[in-house]
Amino acid sequence: MKRVVISTYQSVSGTGVKAVRQLENEIAGVKGEMAYPYPISRNAIPHCDVFLENGYTKEEMKLAREPQKILDDRTFSISATAVRIPTAGGHSESVNVEFINDFELNAVRKLLNETPGVTVQDNPDTNTYPMPIYAHDKDEVFVGRIRRDETQRNTLNMWIVSDNLRKGAATNAVQIAEYLVANNLV
Repeated sequence: MKRVVISTYQSVSGTGVKAVRQLENEIAGVKGEMAYPYPISRNAIPHCDVFLENGYTKEEMKLAREPQKILDDRTFSISATAVRIPTAGGHSESVNVEFINDFELNAVRKLLNETPGVTVQDNPDTNTYPMPIYAHDKDEVFVGRIRRDETQRNTLNMWIVSDNLRKGAATNAVQIAEYLVANNLV
């Protein structure tokens, strides 16, 4: 890997029960305690955790550093943006990975299909792709929208979803990247 750009779309349960209550109250039209400085229902808040001096949030910096730490590899860079969305559970990620070497999309799909714990849902013709509603209470990581980035050589785009109470936000992307690298596909 050379570079990874991750944008996460994190459910309110990642903030805790107070945030889940806020979402439920807003949907029901009930005024209540606020976990966020803004309404979350029918909204997206680009603010997960506290802002740091560099303009990133603590969560975004964790997303950028954790994969390097887990892989014990600081030779690739990661840029992250974390957004809170109005779902009770299930985190989603738009992941853009630039590799040093080129790859075949069919080989990537085959590898992902054969990876334990990963379920590929990738058929745009039938509107088959991962969504938080289908990941709820499941241990699998769901991957879809697998395609080349047509603006950058050797670069792959994916949409990844999992139940955040069962899998961590950064774990999904790291496990997939580890497998691709370990099997010399990238």
